Amino acid sequence: MIPVDAPALLRGAGLRVTAPRVAILETLASRPHSSADAVHAAVGSGAGGQAPEVTLQTVYNVLHDLAEHGLARRIEPADHPARFELRVGDNHHHVVCTRCGEIADVDCVVGHAPCLTPSTTHGFTLTEAEVTFWGVCAACSGASSPVIPH
Repeated sequence: MIPVDAPALLRGAGLRVTAPRVAILETLASRPHSSADAVHAAVGSGAGGQAPEVTLQTVYNVLHDLAEHGLARRIEPADHPARFELRVGDNHHHVVCTRCGEIADVDCVVGHAPCLTPSTTHGFTLTEAEVTFWGVCAACSGASSPVIPH
């Protein structure tokens, strides 16, 4: 769990401090790589039902605002719903289980951002590289479930 001072983070990003924003930030701190649906379920029922009146649309709006203001990162593994995390600004990558969809962080592949150097940039100024590794997690390695194509 990443310790967060949600009100300070929100104020620092120029966002109003609201109960839904605080609850969603705290949820992402304890549950990285969560989908909007998972955040909604956790905010409404988890952690003592900290904000049960928060609608799914509100969760989507807050997640969008958090990502837009650099407080959260949106990742979109192929054939999976978008996931959100608070680990931002370090250009890390992810490994995704092809069976259960579990996601884990992988530190930068090589040195400084953008971690990888392409053979040509086509005139782009590179700021980030996104790498997704696919495999089978430890929990699924002995399971007989089929591999989900990505």
